[in-house]
Amino acid sequence: MNIDKGVRVVERLLLNCDMGESFGSWRMGLDAEVMPYIDCANIACGYHAGDPGIMRRTVEMALAHGVTIGAHPAYPDLVGFGRRAMACSQDEIRDLLHYQIGALDGICKVLGGRVAYVKPHGALYNDMMADPLKLRAVLEAVAAYDSSLPLMLMATADNRAAQALGDEIGVPLWFEAFADRAYTASGHLVSRRLPGAVHHDPALVVEQALRLARGEALVADDGSALHLQASTLCVHGDNDSSVAAVRQIRQALDALERA
Repeated sequence: MNIDKGVRVVERLLLNCDMGESFGSWRMGLDAEVMPYIDCANIACGYHAGDPGIMRRTVEMALAHGVTIGAHPAYPDLVGFGRRAMACSQDEIRDLLHYQIGALDGICKVLGGRVAYVKPHGALYNDMMADPLKLRAVLEAVAAYDSSLPLMLMATADNRAAQALGDEIGVPLWFEAFADRAYTASGHLVSRRLPGAVHHDPALVVEQALRLARGEALVADDGSALHLQASTLCVHGDNDSSVAAVRQIRQALDALERA
């Protein structure tokens, strides 16, 4: 995957993590602990989490570690952490994206960095994956702001429809996968309400990451083979065990590159 001048140029499975999700006196996530092991930081832009000071400190941390910065915009839902769907029009989606991307991009600019991609958060991410009209609205909003910015979205068993839409609108796409989640045969995540939806065994998480990095099939919940074409892997830094998992994934992927 090639990234513009000023950020790392790599050809590997990039690790991305949601960051900067504290707010005021509330602290969430172990950003300082996980930042050294990731490639891309999806930084909250104030609508579901984050505030100007949190955004600035997270950008500074990302720049200090050479981590690529992405905007992580959401529906305006601080109380629900952006996890509740909202009936927004296409104009509203465009405006909330521009407002949030612009805010983070402004902070990046004064610190000598830049927003290099966009990954919607929570319900907005889920809605754009389920509704082609919302995906179009998001893509058109990104294109209007800066058509060189890639949009990060979920890899499924068939990325062709999303890729065709990205090509039509002129926005690059980065497809992401998850090492700690079980998948359905269609390449969608198994609901967290179902048993086995989340992998808690570190060895299983690392093995799934390596399978994705090698382009090998995963085993879907129905036992079928699932091939995902992904360029980035979503990891988490919510607690000590998740940070340890990120460290193990980083070490395993680095060893794979050296092999």
